Amino acid sequence: MKIKDTFISELEEESKSTQKMLEIIPEEKLMWQPHEKSMTLCRLATHIAELPGWISSIIEHDELDFGKENYKAPIVKTNSELLDIFNQNYNRAMKSLKETDDEVFMKNWTLRKNETIYFTLPKIVCLRSFCLNHLYHHRGQLTVYLRLLNIPIPNSYGPTADNPIM
Repeated sequence: MKIKDTFISELEEESKSTQKMLEIIPEEKLMWQPHEKSMTLCRLATHIAELPGWISSIIEHDELDFGKENYKAPIVKTNSELLDIFNQNYNRAMKSLKETDDEVFMKNWTLRKNETIYFTLPKIVCLRSFCLNHLYHHRGQLTVYLRLLNIPIPNSYGPTADNPIM
């Protein structure tokens, strides 16, 4: 099995749960936040929708320099916009993964801001921790936001209190 095949299988499977979570976000609550230091629901959901795009960025480039980036987070107003962002990033990630040879995963990738280097790690490690684990972490955070808003939580790895039967 090639390295890309494990990432492709995982991303395909995990994206089903991610999409279910993004579909149920209440549009009227997008600016809600559980605490003043927390992200808004909109920002958290948008971040989750963008994370699959980081996969293609890591595969296709050898670094991300925050000092050269002019990133501005999109502000969504509807679930449809949110799902469009997610699907675009998912499709871009899958395309990159399918076109990548094993050697690419072993190359180093660096996160920096100008001359300050935060880390340099093999791309395979960055994809696992900086992309996928990061996505799962925030998806879990999203379930807490939804619970606090009294939105029923869909099944992910098994039954939930709201959906006891799969």
